Formats: sequence, structure tokens, C-alpha cells
Amino acid sequence: MFSGSSSLLQDKRIVITAGASGIGLSMARQFLEQGATVSVCDLDGEALAALNGSHNKLYGFEVDVSDPSAVKSFFNAAEQTMGGLDILVNNAGIAGPTALCEDVEIEDWRRTIDVDLNAQFYCTKYAIPLLKSAGGGSIIMMASNAALFGYPLRSPYTAAKWALIGLTKTLAMELGPYGIRVNALCPCSVEGPRIDGVIEREAASRGVSADKVREDYQRQSSLRTFVGAGDVAAMALFLVSDLGAKISGQSIGVDGHTESLAQT
Repeated sequence: MFSGSSSLLQDKRIVITAGASGIGLSMARQFLEQGATVSVCDLDGEALAALNGSHNKLYGFEVDVSDPSAVKSFFNAAEQTMGGLDILVNNAGIAGPTALCEDVEIEDWRRTIDVDLNAQFYCTKYAIPLLKSAGGGSIIMMASNAALFGYPLRSPYTAAKWALIGLTKTLAMELGPYGIRVNALCPCSVEGPRIDGVIEREAASRGVSADKVREDYQRQSSLRTFVGAGDVAAMALFLVSDLGAKISGQSIGVDGHTESLAQT
């Protein structure tokens, strides 16, 4: 069972995509502790089953966010369940392939763009009318430090994340007059199974050990470290609460200051 207390997000209604594990689940936990009601969607039915019933203000839905019709149905259900929407966190994303651009399969490119970019558009499209009806709110786009640099061997992922920065800036301008703030979070590598898989694939592509790739990644940050899901969730909490009430249109690193993503 999650614990709960009222504070920064009292009575706020929040949607988090890919919220059954990792960063999304860490956000859900922190938001619940601050008094919010949270609806998460995910493709992992087993993880969702574990969440449903764990907290009386947490709701889980099995959704493929790359399917616009499924996204529309999800937002209809979330509205009915929570009575409206105040905050959207577009957290869903995949790592995509690790390969030179000419070696990337077209289907892998399309799938990465579908999940990392198109899905955030679909969710935002259906969230905006609800946020306007609520009289304002906040949207977070989950970008990456790859949205700020070139990133060898990760062209589909990088293209999608750079596009999210432009979308964030544009939406901040469109929605600011309605009291809706839009920001992008740009974490570096987040500890967990996803980055472990990326490291293993890159090690195979470069013909070096996984330990070597991990060390290279850590040297890309001034703090020489990866971040945890809780670090990203803490920044999200700041941005969507009144603490971040005057912050919009920004791309905010949670990355120990990335110096470069170039190979060493």
C-alpha cells in the first residue's frame, strides 16, 4: 500500500503515461503522497494489476499510447473516473534501436517515433480540452538529455526527443493564455533495466564491454553519475505544483550537467 498525506497536490487530478514502473511509478507515488488522484496507463497488464487496489486514489488502465483511438478512450475513462484533469505527464517512451542510421530498420524508426513523439501528441491533444475546462494546469513532456545534443547510434530516439522540445515551446505559447504550463524534462541515463539494455546493445555494436560503455556514459555527466527515477519524479513534482507556478516553456535537465553525448 502507498502511504498518503495532503500537501502540494491536494485534490489535483493527474494522468501519467507508462506509470506502472520506473519513472512513472515513482511520480505516481510522490504525487499520491502529496494529495493527488492519479490515473496511470501502461502496456504491462501484470504491473497494472499489482497497482490497482493498492491505493484508493490510484487507477490503472492498459493502453497502447501509440494508438490514437485507444488514447482517446483512455482520456474519456480517466475523466469519468477522476471528474476532470489538472496535470498530464507524458512519460511513455522506448529506447529504440542502437545502430548507425543506415542500419536502422524502417519499422524500428517508425515504432520509436510512434511511441516517443506521436503518442505524446495524442495524449496532449485529448488532455488539452480537459485542462482548459479545469481552468488551467500543467503538462510535462518527457524528453531527454538526447534532446540537447547529437547522439551517435540513437538517431530515431534523438530525433523524437528533439521534436518534443519544439512541441513544448509551441504548446507553452498556445496554452499559456489558458493558464496551462508546459515544460520538458531532460534526464540523463536513469538507473534500471532500460538503460542496462541500451548499454548491452551499444557494447555489442562497438565491440567493447558493457562496463566500458557504462563508464563512458557516466563520464558524459559533470557529476559522473546516472540519476534515479526518484530524482526525475522530484523535479516533476516541483514543476506541476505551485512551486513551479511561473515556469513554462522550459527544457530542464535532471542529469548532473551533461557535457557531451559523443563517444569517448
